[in-house]
Amino acid sequence: MKKFLKFVWGLFAIIGILTTAVLVYSYFADYYISIYKTLEKQHDDYVQLLRTSGALEKDMVAYEMRINQDSVRAKEIMDYFCLDTLYDADADTWTKALAIAQMVAANIPHDNQKIQPEHRNAIDLWKYTKEVAPAFNCRLHSILTFELLLAAGMDARFVTCLPEDKDDNDCHVVNEVWLPEQGKWAMIDSDMRHYICDDKGVRLSLREIREHYITGENMVICDLLGDRPMKDPDYATYMAKNTYWFRCHETLSYYQEDPENRKREAGRHVSLLPAGFKSFIEDDANVNTSNADIFWATPSK
Repeated sequence: MKKFLKFVWGLFAIIGILTTAVLVYSYFADYYISIYKTLEKQHDDYVQLLRTSGALEKDMVAYEMRINQDSVRAKEIMDYFCLDTLYDADADTWTKALAIAQMVAANIPHDNQKIQPEHRNAIDLWKYTKEVAPAFNCRLHSILTFELLLAAGMDARFVTCLPEDKDDNDCHVVNEVWLPEQGKWAMIDSDMRHYICDDKGVRLSLREIREHYITGENMVICDLLGDRPMKDPDYATYMAKNTYWFRCHETLSYYQEDPENRKREAGRHVSLLPAGFKSFIEDDANVNTSNADIFWATPSK
């Protein structure tokens, strides 16, 4: 009898555990399905905003996007980071850019830094992660990666990607690198650790990403560190929100946003806006344009 009761109680215990497991699984399954559906709805809403936005078309606003090199500073950065050990000397531009962005992503996670760095240049930002805090935000990621790419001899820049909603204080900053082999820009994100391709494996620029959202063409989000396709509905939604308009320095070089830079004027910002849309960033040294052809033209030097 005792053995029978023990068996019954054991059976009840197993049933209880299984029931609890089913309930927990059901709860979390419903929770994640709900999150996914919310992201899907947000994604569709942001894409619809892009589709109904004004065109990025030619206008009469004059500006020229330029990238200035400094051979002395380039060598300092190359030597400090040993950049030439990250890739083969005869590697193509994308392979070099990917290796540099991977090094940054692997060593510096994302965080909204509580202590602002005194200096915003590649070497001092790297020291900041060793001496002050191990992580920082997307803008600092992009400034650091930009200077490394530039030092390695590549034409690159960091671009602020903004939403349509003026009350949305969350934007994103990524890098673009010019691929002379393909005659085009390619976006690379060392902060959120992604880049985006079309379904043929061609790396996409911010312009092309925005256009793919509008046309509905397939895009593949790739893991920067694993270099493989992945499903990331959160990132897809985030970039749909933050490709409504763009902002970049008209002229870019080392120490671009370093407060100690006294060698040159910081220059103007260029805001690329859909026709009829007004920038909500007040800036006297600002160019507002809808001419995407110049914004994404072959970089001038």
